[in-house]
Amino acid sequence: MGKKAIQFGGGNIGRGFVAEFLHEAGYEVVFVDVMDSVVTELQTTPFYSVTEVSKDGENTKKISNYRAINSKTHESDAVKEIATADVVTCAVGPNILKFIAPLIAKGIDARTESTPVAVIACENAIGATDTLHGFIKDHTSKDRLATLYDRARFANSAIDRIVPNQPPNHGLNVRIEKFYEWAVEQKPFGAFGHPDIPAIHWVDNLEPYIERKLFTVNTGHATTAYYGHLRGKKTIADALADEEIRSMVHKVLDETASLIVSKHGIPEDEQKEYVDIIIGRMSNPYLEDNIERVGRAPLRKLSRKERFIGPASQLAERGQKFDALVDAIEMALRFQNVPGDQESADLAEILKQKSSEDATAELTGLEKDHKLYSHVLKRVAKVQQDTK
Repeated sequence: MGKKAIQFGGGNIGRGFVAEFLHEAGYEVVFVDVMDSVVTELQTTPFYSVTEVSKDGENTKKISNYRAINSKTHESDAVKEIATADVVTCAVGPNILKFIAPLIAKGIDARTESTPVAVIACENAIGATDTLHGFIKDHTSKDRLATLYDRARFANSAIDRIVPNQPPNHGLNVRIEKFYEWAVEQKPFGAFGHPDIPAIHWVDNLEPYIERKLFTVNTGHATTAYYGHLRGKKTIADALADEEIRSMVHKVLDETASLIVSKHGIPEDEQKEYVDIIIGRMSNPYLEDNIERVGRAPLRKLSRKERFIGPASQLAERGQKFDALVDAIEMALRFQNVPGDQESADLAEILKQKSSEDATAELTGLEKDHKLYSHVLKRVAKVQQDTK
């Protein structure tokens, strides 16, 4: 029997990043989703294309050898597939992990295979697999917890690939940046060994890769979007063509670079080169990456361990500079009531209804005695005053 991977989430990242590389590694991919239209299209379309875009042009690949299951209507089928799979991945968004965990727990519990299934969450969040792992344990019988790791192994990952806005009527086809990084920790697999997926860079210590990516790519991307939004820019490339915005992004990434260099021992010149590469990637006009797409979900992006508060809080604790990050946090606070983005409306409501202190605590998770708290509190109060 051939290799099989279960991919939770049939969206653009699921199809255009994860499934592409699982397919190239020789896995049959079984998509699991609850969106009727996505599942039906996957079930009735024998292949789709992934077009990799770079400054050198485009390269299109055909993806086939997949199936799809609607877990909302065919849960037992999904459980059976997980019970016999080699790999389970997901790209559903960090807030959805708690909803897919019960199903994965059932599938893992039903396993009789001699090798444990590899569970890898492919989300833009630190420790996403740990989070999923915790939810799965919550839905596993106490008398089965001791043997859980005979049936499954859980490995965190760091993913980096820009998936821009898709053209109209693209169907299952995905346009995606050619550049990618996919790092996964290998220690959890122990003597069993990690799955054979050539696109993955297997590492012993994932934290430097996660923080370097999140605090460079995601911080830089979101900073560009929030400054660009306030200046009426349409795409990330348009925003970075504005010298003032580009300068602000560089200042933010200079600060996050100082954290990455001092905390993880990455050479300063290596991190500077990485920053230059990232800004070059984001400036690629061929990606046509929309400002509102990148800026959406500001509540998540302002949360405690995310791309702004995460590095700024650590810099504050270390006595290092974080001024530009606080400026970017203010820009994120101004991303309100954007059509099609519920979190931007929720952000506006929180800032309107709550005191500066309560809003700061709710949005950022910062303790009042934290060295960053007073700086963010001032920006929250400023934005509240400006938007009255």
